[in-house]
Amino acid sequence: MASDYVGVAERLAAVRRVVAESCRRAGRPVGDVRVIGATKTVPVHVVAAARAAGLEDFAENYARELAQKAPAVTATWHFIGTLQRGTSSLVAAHADMVHTAVPGSGLDTLARRAHAAGRVMPALVQVDFTGHRHGVPPEDVARFVDDAARLEGIRVVGLMTLPPPGPDSELARPSFARLRKLRDTLADTHSDLVELSMGMSLDYSVAVEEGATMVRVGTALFGARPNASR
Repeated sequence: MASDYVGVAERLAAVRRVVAESCRRAGRPVGDVRVIGATKTVPVHVVAAARAAGLEDFAENYARELAQKAPAVTATWHFIGTLQRGTSSLVAAHADMVHTAVPGSGLDTLARRAHAAGRVMPALVQVDFTGHRHGVPPEDVARFVDDAARLEGIRVVGLMTLPPPGPDSELARPSFARLRKLRDTLADTHSDLVELSMGMSLDYSVAVEEGATMVRVGTALFGARPNASR
């Protein structure tokens, strides 16, 4: 629908202006940052409108939604949900990058499926700085990167984190700074670690200032999500 295109196009332009201004404050080239549209529960026709407006990257939390939307909208598709053994085959078939690599059967299945299909899936390690969220503790990341390097079908290319929830974007800054420092430290011995996936609609400007190479933006692009069952 034309109204979908206009609304998404306007919001995409606004997000890009924020990214550009954040890059200017940080002394970074704006081309260093990839805006990823987080499409959880977003209808396919709205995703298509965002693609028509020029957005090239999209992300899904749920493997079955990924399998529905990726064939319908030609773009670069990221998986940002929890990897599960039962649905990792869908991720292997339809994602171009995974942001949530952690040890377990989900990642192992993804690696096997990707390798069987002749693919090497770029993956980011999900790092948990809080001690109670999903992800790898920072002190274990180096060992996990080494372990993941032995999985055929997987190539670890960076790190991702979710900051502690809070109403103020500045509360996320310490987590983003820690992720950048961790990436920089590990890059001395793991040269493939270049990506930093951090920042969402509330705090993506802060994430860009702290070095994000990818920001995952949902509400700022698509509006508040309606309640929808999977």
